[in-house]
Amino acid sequence: MATLEKFPMLAEGFEALQAELHRLKAVERPAVVEAIEEARAHGDLSENAEYHAAKERQGQIEASIAEMEDRLSRAQVIDPKRLSGDKVVFGATVTLLDEDDKEVVYQIVGQYEADAKSGRISYSSPLGKALIGRKVGDEVEVITPSGEKYYEISKLEFK
Repeated sequence: MATLEKFPMLAEGFEALQAELHRLKAVERPAVVEAIEEARAHGDLSENAEYHAAKERQGQIEASIAEMEDRLSRAQVIDPKRLSGDKVVFGATVTLLDEDDKEVVYQIVGQYEADAKSGRISYSSPLGKALIGRKVGDEVEVITPSGEKYYEISKLEFK
């Protein structure tokens, strides 16, 4: 049974998900239907590899469409520019100093928008969980697969 949990998401993540859903419906779905029709024209379906591959791809596309529609219907779009305060919350951009006083900057985003390499971490990640509710000056300890890491929150922005 599916849960009715809301998914926090930035507006740009919501728009990207809508664009991907549109692409699947407008490009991928018609292309796979055409591939199935073409494969059917080759005759015996029981030994037709193209037909079976196209049907499998159709199932994957339909599953992706259903998942994206579900996510979009439960999205809670948050605009960080409308946020303020002195605590780290979803959508905040946080500047951290690591143990070597090296600066790292992360924005707290939804789980489907996360990309650590581009400075976007999920609120449900170990670091995201450790940062939520903290203030500038707080020290944060995070247990990662590579060991314990310590950070100090040096700056908090809502942009």
